[in-house]
Amino acid sequence: MVPENEFLQIEDEVIKVLKNIYDPEIPVNIYDLGLIYEIDADEENNVKIRMTLTAPNCPMADDIINEVKQKVEAVEEVKSVDLKLTFDPPWDESNLTEEARLELGLL
Repeated sequence: MVPENEFLQIEDEVIKVLKNIYDPEIPVNIYDLGLIYEIDADEENNVKIRMTLTAPNCPMADDIINEVKQKVEAVEEVKSVDLKLTFDPPWDESNLTEEARLELGLL
């Protein structure tokens, strides 16, 4: 059995990676944009990510999804990545972190 803090450590590493992936149309990383709904690591270091996009017809959807998958898979401790794209609930500005609101001049 893997200790709980190892799950959290892997999830922290994944978050660091996600904070370095930017939506090409918005100068904010996808984590602070609130595009990541869930990150879950199991005892074998398989990571599940449930995410959305700012709009279902995002022209960069494939690029963003591929970048997330590739960069998270590159985290040393991660065995595999199961990425699910969802639009339920749809993204809106309430998903933005304080950092993103500040960056976008919404505060």
